[in-house]
Amino acid sequence: MDHAIITKYFPDLTPQQQAQFAALGPCYRYWNERINVISRKDVDHLYLHHVLHSLSIAKFIHFPIGAQLLDAGTGGGFPGIPLSILFPQTHFFLCDSIAKKIHVVNEVAHTLALQNVTAVQIRAEDISQTFDYAISRAVTRLDLFLPWIWDKINTGVLYLKGGNLQEELDATVRTTAISRTQIEEIPISQWFEEPFFEEKKIVSVWKNKSGVQHI
Repeated sequence: MDHAIITKYFPDLTPQQQAQFAALGPCYRYWNERINVISRKDVDHLYLHHVLHSLSIAKFIHFPIGAQLLDAGTGGGFPGIPLSILFPQTHFFLCDSIAKKIHVVNEVAHTLALQNVTAVQIRAEDISQTFDYAISRAVTRLDLFLPWIWDKINTGVLYLKGGNLQEELDATVRTTAISRTQIEEIPISQWFEEPFFEEKKIVSVWKNKSGVQHI
C-alpha cells in the first residue's frame, strides 16, 4: 500500500506535504534494511500501520501554531514524524532510550527537511523541560506511562492503543491522581474504514481542556 492512502483521508495537503509523505516509504525502507526499527513483515504496510495510524491524532485534534509536543518513546519516529509533516508550525521533541532508533529518526527528519523536529536519545522520565502535549504509541501500559511524563505536560496526553482498555484505565485511576472524567477513549474506526483500525483507539488524558481545538 502506497502513500495514496494518506491523500485519501487528508486531501488538502500542500505539494510539499505530499512530497514528504511520498518520500517516507523509500526513506524508511532504506534505513530499515540497515537498522531495524520496523518489523520486516510490517514495512510493506508502513503507510497503513504506521503513518496513517499516527495521523489519526490529527482527525481528533488540531495543534495550535507554536505548540510544543513530546513524542515519548518514539521508536522509529511514530507518531511524531507523520504529525510533524502535517503540522509544520508545531514543534515536535522526539525521544527514545535507544540510540540507533534516534539515529534513524534524525536521518529521516534530515532527508525530509523537517525543521520542526528535534530527536534526542533520552528516557522520557529524565526530560526536564515541559510541553503542551505528549503523544505516544503503545509504549507500555497507560498506568505506567503517565507517571513518566505527567509533570512535564500542560494540556494533555494523546496515546494510541488497541483492544479492550478497561482494566488498564481502571488501574490508571486507581494508582494515579488522574480521575476517570479526565480520560476519553476515541475509536479511530470512525475516521478510517480499513479493518486494521477496528479496535484501535486514541486515549486522551486531559490536564487542561480550555482552548483545545477538536476537529
